[in-house]
Amino acid sequence: MSKTNVNQAGPKKTSGSFFQDNQKSITFIVGGIVVLILLYLGYQKLYLAPRAEKAANQIYKAEEYAMIDSLRAKAIDGDGSFLGFKEIADEYSNTKSANIANAYLGGLYLRQGNFQAAIEYLQKYSDTGSKILDPLVTGMIGDAYSESKDYKNASTYYKNAAKKSDNSYTAPLFLKKLGLVYEASEDFKAAEKAYQTIKSDFPESPEANMIEGALARVQAHL
Repeated sequence: MSKTNVNQAGPKKTSGSFFQDNQKSITFIVGGIVVLILLYLGYQKLYLAPRAEKAANQIYKAEEYAMIDSLRAKAIDGDGSFLGFKEIADEYSNTKSANIANAYLGGLYLRQGNFQAAIEYLQKYSDTGSKILDPLVTGMIGDAYSESKDYKNASTYYKNAAKKSDNSYTAPLFLKKLGLVYEASEDFKAAEKAYQTIKSDFPESPEANMIEGALARVQAHL
């Protein structure tokens, strides 16, 4: 999948959109959640108790709607016959399906630009132990704070997402985003450290292939 391109001109504090600049990364995040959820639900339908199984049987239609731009409102609110993610999260709270619905809701609200709602639902998500899904959800909270220009909170969540799993799939992605918000905060030393970590710890990652430009950019400010 595509990764975020390094902006050679550096992030701007007063113009532009961090969400737009990182659209490909955010699309990757939502797409990554979708793949893992489908696998996860296969497990659920075999092992869940009746109430939770009912939730798992309801969620599949919302998943289908989530894949179609024009139908994402139905994914959130339902279509009258099948429940949307919001009702699944509320009505079947404390089930695994409700937990996954919270992740979906956060991703969909993030794409809509409703960053406060995205944060609210993503923070309701409980880690499942997945080395991919858990850091993706944490990183999406960072995306919502980044777009809100709350770079202090964004850096905290990106740092946590990068630490949650040291796999080469999510860790370098969020280290790069961490570097970008440090640049936006003019903390160029911290940005350099994040980029150097990508270079040294994840040299085979797509992010490492483009990191020299980012390093040169921040080092020019030191």
